[in-house]
Order: sequence, then structure tokens, then C-alpha cells
Amino acid sequence: MLEEKILEFLKRKPNYVSGDQISHSLGVSRQALWKHIQELRDTGYHIVAVPHLGYKLVSSPDRLFPLEISQHLNSKFMGKKIYYFDAVSSTMDIATGLGIKGSPEGTIVVAETQTKGRGRMARCWFSPKYKGIYLSIILRPDILPNSTPLLTLLCAVSILEAIKSQIGLDTKIKWPNDLLIHNKKVGGILTELNAEMDITHFVVIGIGLNVNNDKKSLVEGATSLKEEAKEEVGRLSLIQDILRSIETNYIIFQQKGGQHIIEKWRLNSATLGKRIKVNYQKTHLEGQAIDIDTDGGLLVRCDSGLIEKIMAADIVHCR
Repeated sequence: MLEEKILEFLKRKPNYVSGDQISHSLGVSRQALWKHIQELRDTGYHIVAVPHLGYKLVSSPDRLFPLEISQHLNSKFMGKKIYYFDAVSSTMDIATGLGIKGSPEGTIVVAETQTKGRGRMARCWFSPKYKGIYLSIILRPDILPNSTPLLTLLCAVSILEAIKSQIGLDTKIKWPNDLLIHNKKVGGILTELNAEMDITHFVVIGIGLNVNNDKKSLVEGATSLKEEAKEEVGRLSLIQDILRSIETNYIIFQQKGGQHIIEKWRLNSATLGKRIKVNYQKTHLEGQAIDIDTDGGLLVRCDSGLIEKIMAADIVHCR
């Protein structure tokens, strides 16, 4: 897009750049340049124009545009291909379709809002516009399908690390996919895979994170980073940190297996040591969460003394 090339040009030049220089470099007329500058302004870019000096980029909007995400991301493969939508039904659906068509590992789909965002168990994920991070990532791990739950734990750990690094908030993980701050849900992860019996073709990791949501827009039991930090949070720098953290942990996972993820998860777990209730289809039990297994399953010591491994379920922390 020509707008992206104009932005790249302006970002390289901290001072004013003449319209003639931009027009000549990009091969467009001054009239066409002015039109594209106006379109950039309409999307939130603050660009000033001064006669005889030219154009200057003063500030960029808090939008998750591909150019903004990729700039300074410095990743090996994550986010090399970015699909951006102002509004979409579900980033998961788009990413799954791209995965089937062969999109490479690290491809991401990001939206400013979702009309049919979803979480585990087909629950709805409320996605207010320009407030959160709604992101799906395509991965192509060389693992068996029954090992994919470890990717949920990997992403939870990675997001937690990014939040701590960026904002300094103490974040915990509720098994298997919830991110908590002060026992309130701030984010969730959805993992869906395309696989055969013993082959994983690709995995789509969906991330929903409440960033700048106001308290009145949050459901009971939920919170946002803004509410906890008591100030607006930059979504752009946060999503970059999340992508870098996921990539770093994923590379280690591919090279050395999941032990490092399990160890990090244990250190940041809100579930281990808690008395919990487990509800899934015909499974209903109560006991103490004592550990996670090498494949990401939750080990629960039941009141009978038996230890059960849970791979997929809703759990409730008992007070």
C-alpha cells in the first residue's frame, strides 16, 4: 500500500520532508500524495504540513496496523505475515482458513474488534473496539497432536512475561488457559488444531486480552490491564512483547521440549495447591491440584486419595 510506503518514509525522517522529495521517491504526483496523507490522517496519524518545509509525522494512533507491529519487532519468523482487520467475525476463523491454504508459521491475524469472538467451550469473548488485543497465530510444530496442550501453557507463560515486562503487574495462570490479576480474569487463550491421528498439520492459538477496557464494560469477575495499572496501556508495544516472548519460548520448546515451559508455568500458577472442582461432560470431581504432567494435563488428588489427570475441563477454585 502506498500509505505504508509514505509512513515508512516519514518515520525514517525525524524532521520535515518536502513533498517533492516524497513524490519523486515514490513515483506519485503531489496531488496523489496529498490525498494519501489525508487518508492517513483520517486513520489517526498526526501529520503536519508546513509550506516550504513539507510533511512531518508527529504521532501515530494506538492501532494495531501491520506496519506498526512489524516495526522494531525484530523477530525471526513471528509476525512476518500480518493480516489486519478493523472488524471481523473471529480472528480464529480467518487464521484457520489461512492455515489450510498453507500460510507459514508465525502468520498472525489481528483485529480491532470481533463480532463473534470465542473462547473455550464455544463461549463468547466480548471484544470492544480499540480496547483489547484480539490475535490469532498460526504455528506448525513438529509434535504429536496430544502434545498441543503444552502450547496453551507456553502462550500463557509468554503473555504473563510480556505483561510483567511491559507493565509490571503480577499475573497468574489458572489452568489451562486463563490469565488472572488479583484473581480476576484479564485474558484467555484458545488452542485449535488441524491434525490427523499422529500428525499435527498446524495449530491456531487465539489470544484475547483486556487492555484498556473500562470497568463498566467488564463482566463480573473480569478486569483489564488499565484497571489494574490505573493508566492507559500501549497496545502496540504490548503486542510486540507478546509476539517476541511467544517466539522465544516456542523456539526453546521446539529444540528442547516442554520442560522449561512446565517449570515456568508452575512458578506462576494460580491453580496448584488449590482445592478445585472439575466439571467436564460426565466428569465431576473435587480435590487438590497438585501438579501438571509432561503433556500439560492437570493432576488432581481426589478426596478418595486417587490421583486423576485432567486434560480438558472447566475448573473452579474453591475458597
